[in-house]
Amino acid sequence: MKAPDSKKTIAIIGAGISGLSAAAYAAQAGNEVHVYEKHPQPGGRARQFSTENGYVFDMGPSWYWMPDIIDNFFGDFGHKTSDFYDLICLSPQFEMVFEDGLLTVPESYQDLKNLFEQLEPGAGEKLDAFMNAAKYKYEVGMQDFVNKPCYSWLEFVSPKIARSALKLDLLSNFRSYVSKYFSHPKLKTLMEFPVIFLGASPKNIPALYSLMNYGGYALGTWYPMGGFYQLVLGMKKVAEKQGAVFHFNQNVEKIITEEGIARGIVVNGEFKEFDAIIASSDYHHTETLLNSELRNYDQKYWKSRTFAPSCLIYYLGFKERLPNLKHHTLFFENDLDEHIKSIYEEKKWPEKPLFYACCPSQTDPDLAPEGHENVFLLMPLATGLSDEENTREHYFQDMIKRLEKHTGAKDLLAKLNYKRSYCVDDFISDYNAYGGNAYGLANTLSQTAVLKPGIKNKHLSNLFYTGQLTVPGPGVPPSIISGKIVAKEVNKLKQKRREKII
Repeated sequence: MKAPDSKKTIAIIGAGISGLSAAAYAAQAGNEVHVYEKHPQPGGRARQFSTENGYVFDMGPSWYWMPDIIDNFFGDFGHKTSDFYDLICLSPQFEMVFEDGLLTVPESYQDLKNLFEQLEPGAGEKLDAFMNAAKYKYEVGMQDFVNKPCYSWLEFVSPKIARSALKLDLLSNFRSYVSKYFSHPKLKTLMEFPVIFLGASPKNIPALYSLMNYGGYALGTWYPMGGFYQLVLGMKKVAEKQGAVFHFNQNVEKIITEEGIARGIVVNGEFKEFDAIIASSDYHHTETLLNSELRNYDQKYWKSRTFAPSCLIYYLGFKERLPNLKHHTLFFENDLDEHIKSIYEEKKWPEKPLFYACCPSQTDPDLAPEGHENVFLLMPLATGLSDEENTREHYFQDMIKRLEKHTGAKDLLAKLNYKRSYCVDDFISDYNAYGGNAYGLANTLSQTAVLKPGIKNKHLSNLFYTGQLTVPGPGVPPSIISGKIVAKEVNKLKQKRREKII
């Protein structure tokens, strides 16, 4: 990274993925960087916890896709991913449970192509065409498109992006795009599933995001031994090697401002002065730390945004191994569109939900006591829902019954020896997440690039925002990129020496 105009003291609020990334890049440029995190550990939504009876649970991200983006982060600091953890390519990548059978997604692309051909004659060659187009979008999108600070559309005026415009399919919707290639309902669902967490129905997501199919199915579904948290620990080590200092159990209570600049932050009641501030905390929450006239967006703006889902999560420990359960399993016995409608249109608890089960102990036995199983259940939900315990429990019972039917296991409730739920209210209390969102803002066309919340405060020259509510969007790889973008912008600031507040 280019050297800064002068060494600056930089405060980063939050040690989530984007905060870790920003800390590493800002410190690499020679700045003095301090990261303040209200929890006792880094990671944000990607935290991990251990139980007294021997289970280790990743709290959030579990799909290790777009491995090249993560490799690039470590490569920027002279490291390889393998310096910090061992990656396993999952085989199969995952399994989908439908009402009338299973669809197992193989590790090998050729095997995946054969599977498509078996279900729909001619679909194998169409998969090649789809993936070739998706690869192009991935290479342009993840290299040229998402690395912009997005102050202006003029950033996208370049011969390469102009030549790419039609191929990127920004104005086509994802559902129609998939239907041009495939007609079998299971294949269409398989191709549509990755965009569910982008925050809208496939009919409202730009076809550009077929790049996710390439970033997952073609590049593989991976798992870091020890859990996804190993990525967090690796990123923290990188940042610390650059000189960043982490402060845990430190809650940022206010941003102090004066004459168009942020003077510093109040942490656990104590004022600390800085030359610049990067907020990796929830964007909306960060702005509540400012006087209302200094905020980029008012409450009306946030209410008008389309958010990606919240979710109901259960962390479960079973006293025996579960048969027939893969590392990743998607339970799609019910109608996808009905569940999506409940999230984005009706804003209610679904009547017939879909859900996802992660069983990392199938790959990594150290995450559970010997002979036991570690299972994570996740059901996408609308933001802002009331999530009383009896409501959570109702859906838990439904998911357990379907898990029993799929695996053939009996009396799973009697074999539970750890159970913890996590839902809308928990996202709000732990992460100050607007509406209890789990995945940030939806990647709809009206919330893409320059149309996302800006990375720079409009009233304060040295306050910046990073993470899933700004560019480039939700997900671990985009959050890594977001931290890098903001660090570059902060490095451009010239240091302004000021008298300390007494």
